[in-house]
Amino acid sequence: MNCAVIKVGGRLVEDAASLDLLGARLAAFPGLFIVVHGGGVLADELCRSLSIPRKVIDGRRVTDEAALRVTVMAYAGWVNKSIVAALQRAGINACGLSGCDERLVVSVRRPVGEIDWGRVGDVEQVNALAIARFVRRGVAPVISPITLGADGQLLNTNADSVAAAVAGALVNLYAVDLLFCVDAGGVLADPADPASVLPSLTRSDREELVRRGVVSDGMIPKLDNAFRALDAGIRSARLLHPAHLADPLAGTRVLLS
Repeated sequence: MNCAVIKVGGRLVEDAASLDLLGARLAAFPGLFIVVHGGGVLADELCRSLSIPRKVIDGRRVTDEAALRVTVMAYAGWVNKSIVAALQRAGINACGLSGCDERLVVSVRRPVGEIDWGRVGDVEQVNALAIARFVRRGVAPVISPITLGADGQLLNTNADSVAAAVAGALVNLYAVDLLFCVDAGGVLADPADPASVLPSLTRSDREELVRRGVVSDGMIPKLDNAFRALDAGIRSARLLHPAHLADPLAGTRVLLS
């Protein structure tokens, strides 16, 4: 049986029209799916309003204690429930969750090295059977990237990493496709040209595009996590606009070679 892990974030989950578009496309989606989401735009707005400094390195957020509280409020609260409500409006029975619910996603706090990432976690374990129980009941899980540390503490984890880990954990239960929804519609050969979506991209392509500065910031962890999920045995990985979720040829397909 096929199952897609669909990662959404940015303005795509914080604009009412975009949420309704997402709901409509998922209502017509051909198969089972799980949604993993971020919410960095709202988190940034809350940090600014509370005068909490924001720091992002290579598309990944540094999270101190104050930023963690804001991140939990944004990701596991408003953004998560807004997505669930949009899916319910579209006739999809969805359930909002975070990584700490039912220990869906357990992480290890990132050790301090050249950078102190604060309360940031790297995924260690995914409870695939718990996620599958929702799917088998006809419920679409909507998972925020607030994960559980081994000591029971909340950790902020990159949503792209959570999506890839969830996809990789489900390979023994489903034929899994990983879909990263992006505003640009895929990876652009020319960032100034929205029509320059690459149909496919390999690891060597990724290295060259990063070297030239064509791929940067938040696109880097998306591609790295797509490769990681492919290494774990998923069927396919793509970056595309949510309007094209049902089109198997849309966007950029990520290939191991």
